[in-house]
Amino acid sequence: MHSTKWQKSSFSEANSNCVEVRVREGLIELRESDDPDVIARTTPLKFAMFLQGAKAGEFDHLIANP
Repeated sequence: MHSTKWQKSSFSEANSNCVEVRVREGLIELRESDDPDVIARTTPLKFAMFLQGAKAGEFDHLIANP
């Protein structure tokens, strides 16, 4: 697990704001492209569990137009 470059989803539009993610010092870091100074950090295990829930649709109710 080695990546220091920010990555955004391929579902993001080229010039739109999005959430970006990277791996740094063993942690997963997330930020919003329009506010890059605010960074949330979590462990790879916790991020993997979140992604599994998102893939299963557990958070779809939080999106106005899923």
